[in-house]
Formats: sequence, structure tokens, C-alpha cells
Amino acid sequence: MAQQQALGGDGWLEAVRRVPSPHCNARPAGTVIDLLVIHNIALPPGAFGGPWVEQLFCGQLDPDAHPYFATIASNPVSAHLFIRRDGETVQFVDLWQRAWHAGRSCWHGKSECNDYGIGIELEGTDETPFTAAQYRRLAALTGEIMRRFPAITAERIVGHSDVAPGRKTDPGPAFDWDRYRRLLAAVDGARR
Repeated sequence: MAQQQALGGDGWLEAVRRVPSPHCNARPAGTVIDLLVIHNIALPPGAFGGPWVEQLFCGQLDPDAHPYFATIASNPVSAHLFIRRDGETVQFVDLWQRAWHAGRSCWHGKSECNDYGIGIELEGTDETPFTAAQYRRLAALTGEIMRRFPAITAERIVGHSDVAPGRKTDPGPAFDWDRYRRLLAAVDGARR
């Protein structure tokens, strides 16, 4: 990819736990990575902790472990990064690869956001406030991603609901965009 050659480096971040997912593939040739999509996930719905999200993103979720899992276990989904309630971060997909997080999606007339976007999942729900540790970690990771991918600007950080309106609602009303942007501004200011 020309962008990778120009910017250099691999797509694995430091200080995160790596759990490679098979649910990814190469981005289309010539793709410029210029979008960051924020999601939330809790498995089973409303529950935090446990191995379930990692198992889902790695194609290893047992459909019999919970009634809800039977409806999703066969879905090949992943995100680049997952931030747990305590701020622990797991990376599933190299940032240069296409993770399967946004599904059918469109941003400013350009469809298939997985092709040119990076997906970050927060452990949470639309209605549950996210933790201070998650906001701090999300801002720090966003700063690092923006440094690596300068085409991702503050205006190109969106929620899943923004790229799949009517189909998705996350990160939801409990996500405090103002708090996140303040923390991101502080991270950006510290880099300068």
C-alpha cells in the first residue's frame, strides 16, 4: 500500500496485548486510511468482563455458552482495538489491514468504511457510562493513531451510528464526546 510505504512502520501498537483475529483481510489497493470509528460492545449484552468479546473476534465463541451467542457466534467480525472497562487494550488486527467492524456503512458519500477506517470497540453499552480509564486510553490511542495516519483528523472520528445510521446506535448516548475531545486535545497538545 502506497500510504504504508510513505508513512512506514507496521500496524501493531506498543503496550497493548495482541490477539490476532482471522477476521480481517487486505485493504483495497491505493486506500488511504482516513477514518476512525468508535463502537461499543458487551457480551452477553449488558455484561462486562470475561473472554466473550475476544472469542467472538477470533471466531471461537461457543454458541451454547449463552442463549444470545447462538445468534452471533457465526458472524465473522473484528475490530482493530478493544478497550476494556479498566483501560486494558487488546489489538486484534494490524492497523494496515481491514478489520470487519463497521459492516454496511458510508461516510460523506464514501461507502464501505471498513476499507479506509480503523475500528475501536469500547467495552460498554449505549446507556452505561464509560469509565475514566477508557476515556484516557481511547484518547491516548487516538493520538497515536492520528500520528501514524495523518489523514485521520478530529473531524474524521465518528461513531458507528454515524456511518450506519438506522442500523447501529453505538457508541450511544452514554458516550461523552466532549470529554473525549478534551482529552484528545490535551494529548495532541502534549505531542507538540
